[in-house]
Formats: sequence, C-alpha cells, structure tokens
Amino acid sequence: MKVPTTATLVALTLVIIAGLLVAGCTTTEETPGETTLTVFTAASLTGAFTDIGKAYEAENENVRVDLVFDGSQALRTQIEQGANPDIFVSASEKHMKALQDGELMDDDTVAVFLGNSMALIVPAENPAGITGLADLAEPGTKIVIGTKDVPFGDYTRQVLDKMAADPAYGETYREAVMNNVISEETAVSSVVPKLTLGEADAAFVYKSDVSKDDLDKVTRIKVPAEYNVMATYPLGILAESPHKTEAESFIAFVRGPNGSAILTEYGFDPIPAES
Repeated sequence: MKVPTTATLVALTLVIIAGLLVAGCTTTEETPGETTLTVFTAASLTGAFTDIGKAYEAENENVRVDLVFDGSQALRTQIEQGANPDIFVSASEKHMKALQDGELMDDDTVAVFLGNSMALIVPAENPAGITGLADLAEPGTKIVIGTKDVPFGDYTRQVLDKMAADPAYGETYREAVMNNVISEETAVSSVVPKLTLGEADAAFVYKSDVSKDDLDKVTRIKVPAEYNVMATYPLGILAESPHKTEAESFIAFVRGPNGSAILTEYGFDPIPAES
C-alpha cells in the first residue's frame, strides 16, 4: 500500500480546513422563520426611520429591520461596489437614478415618497448674533455645510445660487459665505453636534434635522421660499433583493398612516402614493 507523503497529508488538511471555513461562511444569520430586511437609509432620516423600524417590527414579529444610515452618496457607492440591501432610501433622486441606470434597482418599486427643505440653524446662545441669511457673509462667521456630493450639501449650494442671482445679495454674497465655511460634512447627522459643541456659528441643514431633543440646543432660522429648495426622497427595492415581498410590505408601512405620522412628527412632508 502506498504511504501518504508529508505533502499529501498537508494538502488534505488544507482541503478539510477550507471546507470547514466555507461551511461556516454559509451559515445563515436569520433564526428559523425570521426575515431580516436590510434598509440603506439616508442619514437625515435616522430618527424617523429608527422609530418606523421599531413600529414595523412590533406589528411583524417575524421580521427584523436592519437599518444602515449614511450619506446617500456613500450608500450608493457601497451598492455599486457589491453591497446588496433589500431597500434603498435616498435623500436625492440623482443617486437613486444612478443605481437605476446601473440596473441595480427594481424600477417598478422606485417612487418619491417624501419632501423636505433647507433651514439655517444657529446655537441657542447664538454667539455670532445671526438673525438671517445676510449675516452669513460677515467676516469671521464659522459655517458648516455638506460636501457637494451629498444631497444636503448640493441643496445648500442651490440655495446660495438662487441668492447670488438676486441683486439684493449677488455673487459677492455667495463668495463671502463660502469663504466662511470651516467644514464640509458627508452626513447631515454630524452637523448639529458641531454647533452644540461651539465649533461653528451656523449651518445649513434640512428643516427636519432639528429634532425634539435639539430644540433647547439650536435655533432654526427659516430660509425664504424664493431661495429655498424642495428636496425629494425616493425609495425602492434592489433588483437582487431576496425578500421582495417583505420589502414591499415595509414600504407600504412607511407610506401608510403610521409611517406618515412618524415622518410628519419629525418635520418631513410625506407625499401620498399614487392611486
């Protein structure tokens, strides 16, 4: 009988180890009878969707909602690089369309479901004495905005473009405001802390970003309608989602009475589904 060589024994051992590793990697994380829905969600919806997820789970005991919050641009990039959530909720139609163009979305499920708009916020103590948009051009004012690639940063620049087109403000106003920007953030959730910690005098955010917990920390200053921008939020199911039925049920909950009530409470403007 041929005696196995050392090399043969090593090779067999490696094959066995590889088999065990593959078996471990394919073990499902879901308990029997439970479905986990992974929902990639724009950071500006953190509070609202956290509450919506809990409310949905309370009514659907066999479904766990795994919410992943980040800037819409970052979430889109993750999906393009291979991440496969069940649902994508974007703060910008641009990022949703990019995924549709890449055939990564189930187009029949994609719809705009929410509206929002921009606001200016200042710390409650308002050390810079800011009372309106004109004050943002004062030298030395410390302003926080979003990067140009994330929706709230894009919308901020659209607001400033509208103001620059008005002779009452003009191009020099926009330049002065941008010169006062000390930080450009990739997610709106990191903006309010900079104000409350005294790192900035003002910031452009969505009006919905001033939560109930922030009311004693910051003051919201309205952006006049003629300069403001309506942000529209689309959501939809990924083309390769393995849980499309459950995903449709979750979206129906988001757009139904319970989900809409939560979104309204957080300062958003739900858009009714077309009948």
